[in-house]
Amino acid sequence: MQIDTHEPPLSAPLKLSFDYTRSVGPVLSQFFTALRSRRIVGVRGSDGRVHVPPAEYDPVTYAPLTEVVPVASVGTVVSWTWQPTPLAGQPLDRPFAWALIKLDGADTPLLHAVDAGSADAIATGARVHVHWVNEPVGAITDIAYFALGDEPEPVPDAQDDKDPVTVLVSPSSIEIQHTASLPESTFLRALQDGKLLGARSGKDGKVYFPPREADPATGKPLDEFVELPDKGTVTTFAIINIPFAGQRIKPPYVAAYVLLDGADIPFLHLVTEIDATEVRMGMRVEAVWKPREEWGLGIDNISHFRPTGEPDADYDTYKHHL
Repeated sequence: MQIDTHEPPLSAPLKLSFDYTRSVGPVLSQFFTALRSRRIVGVRGSDGRVHVPPAEYDPVTYAPLTEVVPVASVGTVVSWTWQPTPLAGQPLDRPFAWALIKLDGADTPLLHAVDAGSADAIATGARVHVHWVNEPVGAITDIAYFALGDEPEPVPDAQDDKDPVTVLVSPSSIEIQHTASLPESTFLRALQDGKLLGARSGKDGKVYFPPREADPATGKPLDEFVELPDKGTVTTFAIINIPFAGQRIKPPYVAAYVLLDGADIPFLHLVTEIDATEVRMGMRVEAVWKPREEWGLGIDNISHFRPTGEPDADYDTYKHHL
């Protein structure tokens, strides 16, 4: 089967996101814990400068910094740029300024948003103050934004009796418009019809599943498609025992590399309908497809693989495909 170069490639929006979780260490712990109480602190370096946000190590001597000092919630705009069209996830949903702000008592500037109303209302040297969120949690987003004026907002005297902030979770995401290559588009359209297509370079090349643009060994284009059966052999596998955010299957379960009959590269999928401890290298498996009405343009048209009941494949038949 040859690639139909007259059919347009597939294109679809793609969003990648994850939560980055990190321990903050002793210095940043004090910074984030102070934010939870609507206070701002910095750290003093060996040259006497106060760094905000706090630096964990001295930029002069590289030694750990430990002297935490309070600074004001009022400061001066050092430089700025106007954001006329806010993006999703930014501090404000209306035009605002990104600004470097040197708080009173600090020697280094802090980057944050300034709600100035218009670009004509803000200037280098402008005095600004923190506007706090209603319910601080111990993150930089506790500062909702900075507002014009050098009068600090009143801060309640409520006692913070919670544990110090030691861990920070930062959501991260990116959205792109992904356009599939011609081989990828052909592969995906075949999946929508319940077919598994591999690709090779010429009649004697290795068969790659899923297809890619070129043979990584020779650099030649993979322009010959091969329809593969939905049976194969487990080459290697892992038993997933640990739960994680976004997990759709309750552990334990098996993620296995399956070498389809006729392919030269295994691909990753689920193996179920068998106890996880009984999955093994060489086990023969077959695809279990979702109902036809649920098929789309994805490998998840296959719900999972299950054992066929056939004898295990001999190691020599897949040892070069691990």
